[in-house]
Amino acid sequence: MNGRPFDRLRASGKSGGAQLASATGYDMVAAAAALRPQIVAARDEMDQQGRLPPSLVEAMDDAGLFRTYMPSSLGGHELDPITAFQVIEEVARADGSAGWCCFIAGSIGMYAGWLDTSVAREMFGTPANLRGAGSFRPLGTARVADGGYIATGQWDFASGCLHANWLFLNCMVTDENGPRYNVGGPLDGLPQLKMISVPITDAQIIPNWSVIGLRGTGSNDVSVSDLFVPGKHTFALTDHPMDSAPLLTFRTAMATTFTPLAGHTLGMARGAMDAFLELAGAKGTTMNMALLRDRASVQEVVGRAEAIISGARAYTLDAAGRMWKGMQSGKPDLGNEVLQTRLAVTHAVHESARAIDMLYHASGTNAVRSSNLLERYFRDVHASMMHAGGLLANFEQGGRVAMGLPPGAPGW
Repeated sequence: MNGRPFDRLRASGKSGGAQLASATGYDMVAAAAALRPQIVAARDEMDQQGRLPPSLVEAMDDAGLFRTYMPSSLGGHELDPITAFQVIEEVARADGSAGWCCFIAGSIGMYAGWLDTSVAREMFGTPANLRGAGSFRPLGTARVADGGYIATGQWDFASGCLHANWLFLNCMVTDENGPRYNVGGPLDGLPQLKMISVPITDAQIIPNWSVIGLRGTGSNDVSVSDLFVPGKHTFALTDHPMDSAPLLTFRTAMATTFTPLAGHTLGMARGAMDAFLELAGAKGTTMNMALLRDRASVQEVVGRAEAIISGARAYTLDAAGRMWKGMQSGKPDLGNEVLQTRLAVTHAVHESARAIDMLYHASGTNAVRSSNLLERYFRDVHASMMHAGGLLANFEQGGRVAMGLPPGAPGW
């Protein structure tokens, strides 16, 4: 027995939002599905080596999985948020680490559209050869210099840095007097920030990725020291994009970035369901040799977990779909669409973990064995939910917005 019966209920394009074509007409969801056997075969190597195998990186790169959101003006696929969600969902269903690396690189690629198009082409080539990694947290400094900045800092959680060729790293801007602050406008009094874009060869990778979940992502620290970065290779996340594509709508940038995170956790939840259904048809537990599938308590868990996964998926696709329609039409006020998408993503992350936890515990002693894939999905989903898009604080911020109060955080 396997997870395929439920697949008939959630066939692509009929489960909460139609799958939309990329700007290039390339079916990336099918491309992601075609890589499943290679991803599955690499699971143990990823866990043991703490990175994606080079052969898998090459295959995923060839399939465009690191350029999901990259603007088509640079040779990217410029997927809409729904299709990007489905791509990451498909990869994460096979393995959480592989799905995470696609999610991070694809999201970072979108911000290439914040650079001048001609400059981005000089940097990344035509079509762009960009496998991005980095950090949006301002853990470095960018000291103002003639023609650019002198950057120094160390950033953690640089997922995919071992196969990346460019880093996007957020810095606090400084000068000879110390930190610079914004004057006037909504950012008045806050530190000035700049995202620097640097080749991986200009940075040092610090091999400190020792974790319980998402082991294969290679999310090591990276650092630069007194590195000159041309001003044209920098931008602020609060700037409006240079590319005018609807995907790069400034108002929705963070919600768009976070949408595939829901695909990542829900993909793992679906993979956990696949693994559990296979186990339930073949195993009992230490204290009860009856097959798991023949127990009423287990049947209830499966039904409830399926409802949880499918419900969270439907909410996310509906919210992201409404946001995308507003982005395409140029709707002037997308506040409610952003609110619903951000809430849906956080909800999906936590519901995915809840469903996996239920299946894990229903497996009894089977769950603790590393040969049981539930153990890996359990570890990986609890690592994934530490992402900013999954934090419980998002519910508080969303509630503030819903009641007409300032959110107290960006991206709402």
